[in-house]
Amino acid sequence: MMIKTSANYLLSTLLVILLMGKISAQEVILTHKDSLNAMVEKYYELNLKVFQAGSNSIDIDNVFKIFTEDFTYVHPKYGGVYTRQDLYNGYIRNQKNGGYNGQVADIKVVNKIIGQNAAVVSRIFIRKEQGQIKEGEEQMTLFEFRKGKIFKIFEYW
Repeated sequence: MMIKTSANYLLSTLLVILLMGKISAQEVILTHKDSLNAMVEKYYELNLKVFQAGSNSIDIDNVFKIFTEDFTYVHPKYGGVYTRQDLYNGYIRNQKNGGYNGQVADIKVVNKIIGQNAAVVSRIFIRKEQGQIKEGEEQMTLFEFRKGKIFKIFEYW
């Protein structure tokens, strides 16, 4: 009887150890995807703040804190490839020219696919137009990540 109890205890312990190992491996994968998802959400949250009337250069600086130093923004429809500095200068220029006036009320993420160091997002700008809230067209963006920051954004609209 003592041998059966010891064997059952040993098997139970081994089963728990094996299950814990599998759970840990899954948690690592989920943690990676969750961190990329959180970074995309943070990007849109920070941009929404910049797009509001009364935003300032600190709000823009906060967006750029989540980019790598060698960040690249690619938008073929609007001129191609922009360095981090090019994009920063564009944000500052738009802000000084009154381009960020609160017309963007929200950014609605329609779909998101998270991969290995990349995410593809389909989203819609929710705009205030003539006292009404209107949804814009669905637009697609690819994010690439390196070392916990956004390395590249590629716009497909």
